[in-house]
Amino acid sequence: MGVSIAGKEEKYRSEPNVVPLCDVLLVLLIIFMIVTPLVQKGIDVKLPSALNTVNMPDNPEVVLAIKKDGTLYVNQDKATVENLQTMLEEAFMTAKEKKLYLRADQELEYGKIVDLIQIIKDAGIEVVGIIAEKKTTRAD
Repeated sequence: MGVSIAGKEEKYRSEPNVVPLCDVLLVLLIIFMIVTPLVQKGIDVKLPSALNTVNMPDNPEVVLAIKKDGTLYVNQDKATVENLQTMLEEAFMTAKEKKLYLRADQELEYGKIVDLIQIIKDAGIEVVGIIAEKKTTRAD
């Protein structure tokens, strides 16, 4: 598109050059594509390791995370023992798959997990998957 002044055509263009903008956007896209899978999903807990494991789905719908100090999280939302059953029932109203994934710290007391499993059963959840790290070698 040229600009003409008094019948004389000039070679100046008034359009912005978008090539550098496209280059920057492509570089940012590549950076995000590389970094996103590396970011840890969920609450930071030290998982126990197990020899026989099954691959977990990439995006589970409902995850109950329990930290070493006993802090509870339902899908990133902080919960207490008193409101855990209500939060689980609300989370499963919209969930397609009626399966709960449990991420518990390996140093958590066994008795606390047993108490929480009773609350999970009272919420009407029948299938509970326990998330663990895959153990590479057998320790005998």
